[in-house]
Amino acid sequence: MSLHLETITIQVSLTTHGDALIYGSIPSYHAPGLFMKQRLFAWHEPSFYGTELDIQTIQEIELVLLPSEQVIPFFAEGKLLQHVEWIWDEDAAPLLQLASVLAACIEEKKYAPSFPAYRTGKILWSWDDEALDQQAQAALEQLRAQNGFYDGLCAAFSAAVFHRYYGTEETNADLRREYPLLFTPGSAAAAGLDEQAWLISIGWKADTAPFRPLLQLLEPDEDDPEWRLKLVLQDKGDPGLLVPARLAQDGQASGSWPADWSGHVRERSASWLERLRACLPTVLLSGSRGDILGGPLTDEAAWQFLTADSYQLLEAGWQVLLPAWWEAASRRKPRLRAKVSSGAGSSGSSLFGLQSLVDFDWRIAIGDTDLTESEFAELVARNERLVRFRGQWIPLDPALLAQIRQAMSGVDDMQGLSFQDILQLHLLGNTDEAESAAAGQPQQSANIQLEVELNEHLAKLISQLGQQAEWPSVDLPAGLQADLRSYQRDGFAWLAFLRRLGLGACLADDMGLGKTVQFIAYLLHVKETADRNAEAGSGSPSLLICPTSVLGNWQKELSRFAPSLKVMLHYGSKRYSEEAFWEEARQADIILTSYATATLDQELLKAFTWTTICLDEAQNIKNAQTKQSTAVRSFPARHRIALTGTPIENRLSELWSLYDFINPGYLGTMRGFANRFSNAIEKEQDEQRTKDLQKLVKPFLLRRKKKDPAIQLDLPDKNEMKTYIHLTPEQGALYDQTVSDLMERMQKLEGIERKGAILAAITNLKQLCDHPMLLTKESLPELSNANGSPLDTETLVNRSSKLERLLAMVKELREEGDRCLIFTQYIGMGQMLQQVLQQELQEPVLYLNGSTSKSARDRMIEQFQSRALPAQDQPSVFILSIKAGGVGLNLTAANHVFHFDRWWNPAVENQATDRAYRMGQSRDVQVHKFISLGTLEERIDEMLESKQQLSDTVISNSEGWITELSTEELKDLFTLRRDWAG
Repeated sequence: MSLHLETITIQVSLTTHGDALIYGSIPSYHAPGLFMKQRLFAWHEPSFYGTELDIQTIQEIELVLLPSEQVIPFFAEGKLLQHVEWIWDEDAAPLLQLASVLAACIEEKKYAPSFPAYRTGKILWSWDDEALDQQAQAALEQLRAQNGFYDGLCAAFSAAVFHRYYGTEETNADLRREYPLLFTPGSAAAAGLDEQAWLISIGWKADTAPFRPLLQLLEPDEDDPEWRLKLVLQDKGDPGLLVPARLAQDGQASGSWPADWSGHVRERSASWLERLRACLPTVLLSGSRGDILGGPLTDEAAWQFLTADSYQLLEAGWQVLLPAWWEAASRRKPRLRAKVSSGAGSSGSSLFGLQSLVDFDWRIAIGDTDLTESEFAELVARNERLVRFRGQWIPLDPALLAQIRQAMSGVDDMQGLSFQDILQLHLLGNTDEAESAAAGQPQQSANIQLEVELNEHLAKLISQLGQQAEWPSVDLPAGLQADLRSYQRDGFAWLAFLRRLGLGACLADDMGLGKTVQFIAYLLHVKETADRNAEAGSGSPSLLICPTSVLGNWQKELSRFAPSLKVMLHYGSKRYSEEAFWEEARQADIILTSYATATLDQELLKAFTWTTICLDEAQNIKNAQTKQSTAVRSFPARHRIALTGTPIENRLSELWSLYDFINPGYLGTMRGFANRFSNAIEKEQDEQRTKDLQKLVKPFLLRRKKKDPAIQLDLPDKNEMKTYIHLTPEQGALYDQTVSDLMERMQKLEGIERKGAILAAITNLKQLCDHPMLLTKESLPELSNANGSPLDTETLVNRSSKLERLLAMVKELREEGDRCLIFTQYIGMGQMLQQVLQQELQEPVLYLNGSTSKSARDRMIEQFQSRALPAQDQPSVFILSIKAGGVGLNLTAANHVFHFDRWWNPAVENQATDRAYRMGQSRDVQVHKFISLGTLEERIDEMLESKQQLSDTVISNSEGWITELSTEELKDLFTLRRDWAG
């Protein structure tokens, strides 16, 4: 006999969401919610023994809320305090009776998706009625009559199933993968089905029938010239066995199938009819042969079934058999092809040109069938969507046909295709992008492709553009006074090849690989070819535009490598006026001018069609909207060449400006280029657009780097080159004044005073060649930056051509990740270089001179040689006094050496160079010697080179020999030569 210390009556109601609202009473009053939580859920671990359950108050009665997923497990477990007498009201009693049965269904996975819920777009779970005994089914029937309790129980069961099996992201993903049709829109997939058929269709329940129903579309043939739709039964054991079936208006099916199929057919055929009526338009359900299917279909109805209705049936769980050719045909979108005529592009003209129009014929490819323009027009005129042509069925989508006609019309409106259009189509692999570019149309969402079929001649030309091994060989010009390395011969041949096609070129070799000599070889080739062939326009000169700081270098290199070329300098205040300019220009082979002068004389220079225009340091036109860039791109030319080591410095718009010079219009308008490439690549990192742009620019860009294996093998270990630089007008005036003062003093001074004045003048002139501020002894408050304002580097750089050139070269080598040493004799110059380079490069720059302590010296060397410092702390430019840093240092981290001002003793310069070119150096070393044209620097260099008049011993030992020259000899040595000074 059990003893109860308390008696509690429990009342339970279920919400529509399945939550249980529980309240209790003890004799004479309602039990508080906290009291119920402590008693009823004392052993309920999922709710942490009732502490996590909420209490709600309704009409002053406190109720405990048990979440839906815990309802059935809690009442099934029945683990309660035994010292309490529990009395359940009549609503709760069936719940107690059913909870253990339903919990067993959950445990044994005897549940299924709810069909009524699915039809409303929800996924809920219900128990399997076949798993319940008669007593449980009777209890459920009793609950159905109770207002809302049955629906709440269903919701609680569904919540318990979901919580137990599908409550995590991983398990829910598993459900979606295993039963994808469960997650399709409810009404379409369930149309015409009962619950059992639906469970079979989504794969939840096994289909025990030995066959499956399919719809088969039959194409016209000799026996029946109409399209028609049939119902067939496919043997599951032998999929190749198809049994035709007729479906009557009442849903009864008839046919000749195995006897054991009949029961399954009778059971299922009614649902087939309902599903077909829900999925297919009524035009397909009006058979005229005594069955609901099988009647003739119009061309339009067959097209509708192939392109739309069949997919709807598949979504609803039907299987469909379509003609064997349809799958491949539906994937093959029509392609529009321009077949280049056999003779196009093979004319004898030496210049082809991007804008040259190319003859072609239209071809339209649909699947494996090629149609001429007239055949295509004939098929379109038949106004059919499915056409049998040359023994094959061809789908003709009206929307795609319209786009084909639009694309053809767009090309025809432009008077055909140019070589540029065809080249871009070929380079981009006949993609939609290429179609839009060639047709001048905005890109559409259509799948129409415009392709090009090249003739033999154009195929060879375009292949040569993309393959270095196929470039035609060109003999070196007879007038070239240089031995070209193999890669330089390739570059020269490439320039000559592109000239023959009328295509611009960008030679973008690394600094130091000899872009200058390659272009000079090209100039000689152009002149000699024109002389041999009496080429039209051969009387016109070429025009080279470069920074002012390299004008002298070009003069020197042209006279050195191509002395037969007639060179004209168009620069400075003494340049020719219009009439005199043309008279002189007709006698020249090459005219040199600066970017600034070309901008000032734009109207003069664009009035003539140049045989070639070449831009050196072509990054000077990177900003397409500047007056300088606009002016340069306006000059007419038969061929255009850009020389630069940095075709892109910051933005893709710089590449557009460069290409709009060498091949105007090739990359479209600036706005179109931004929309098509710049935004997609710079902002979105679009890989496909990046690849497309690379394909477009590659044929016209030759980029070789010193690190390329083929190049490194070809280079000497140490490559020395001289960089010739003009004085600025300020430097020239000061130079003349210094020489005049010295000559005047030479008339009065003798002996030691004369020698002292000469040596002082030498120092002054050498400092002046570096920067006029070293001579004028101006105060340099701007260098101190005491007020924290930015250094006025522009003013400093503009006053010295040497400084301007050095800054450009250092920026270029830093872009390549290289490091450099810069040697100068003068402390003031070293300080100026350090501050200018630090501000322009935005990185630390070291400076070592005679006043540097040993500890600071050692620290600088360690920093420069280090490879472990953070990028922002790693010095890559080291400025050194040639006396303090010219010997005894190991600075192999550098692979460039600059001699900013020349030392009298070549051995001293060589020793300084050997700070980088020594044991431990793994890269080729580039040595740059700066020489101011027309000055004492150039005269001494000529003497050192030619060894005329003076022995090596005299020249290499000191400057003293100069003090022994006569006044006339001094005048000849010091006087600024105007032919080079510009």
